[in-house]
Amino acid sequence: MGLEFLITALVVVLIPGTGVLYTLATGLAFGQRHGIAAAFGCTLGILPAILASVLGLAALLHTSALLFQALKYAGAAYLLYLAWQTLRETGPLRLGAAAGAAPGLAAVVRTGALINVLNPKLSVFFLAFLPQFVDTGRAGMTLEMLRLGGVFMALTLVVFTGYGIFAAAVGARLSRSAWLLAFMRRTVAVAFAGFGLRLALADR
Repeated sequence: MGLEFLITALVVVLIPGTGVLYTLATGLAFGQRHGIAAAFGCTLGILPAILASVLGLAALLHTSALLFQALKYAGAAYLLYLAWQTLRETGPLRLGAAAGAAPGLAAVVRTGALINVLNPKLSVFFLAFLPQFVDTGRAGMTLEMLRLGGVFMALTLVVFTGYGIFAAAVGARLSRSAWLLAFMRRTVAVAFAGFGLRLALADR
C-alpha cells in the first residue's frame, strides 16, 4: 500500500455524497453520539461492496442489467423515502424534534448502512478502484484487496466521525432557531431526493 492509494482514497472519502449528508444531518439533529453512530453505519455499509468486489460479485452487477437495475431502484426508493420522512419529521431524521424523540443508536447505524448497501454503484466502484493498487501478477491478490478495503473503511470512519462531531457542535448552536431547523430539514430532504433521482437515472 503506497501513499498514492492513501491520497486517492482520502479524496474519494471526502467527496460529499449520501453518507456525508446523512452523517451531517444526524449530527446536527441529535448530537455527537448519533453523528458518530451514523458515521459507523455508513462505514459498515461499505463492507458488502468491498467483499463483492473481491469475490467477483460486483462483476455480476456490472454485467447483469436486471440485477443492477433492481438494486439501483431499491436504493433510489430508499433515499426518496428518507427525504419524505425528513419532511414529515418522522423516522430516523426528525430534525427539530424533541430530544426525547431521538432515534436509537441502532436505528441510526442501520439507516447509514442501508444507504450504502443499496447503492450498486459502490460495488462497481470498488471493482474498478481496488485492482489499480494491486499487483495482479502476484500471489495474495485477494488478501491485498481486502487489506486496502479495510484501510478505505478506516479512513471513512475517521473522516465521517469528524463530520458527525462537527455537525453536532454546529447543531448545538443552531438548535434554538425554529426557522433554521425548518430550513435544514427542507434542505436535507431536497438533497436526499436529488441523490435518489440521480441514482435512479445512473448507468452502470
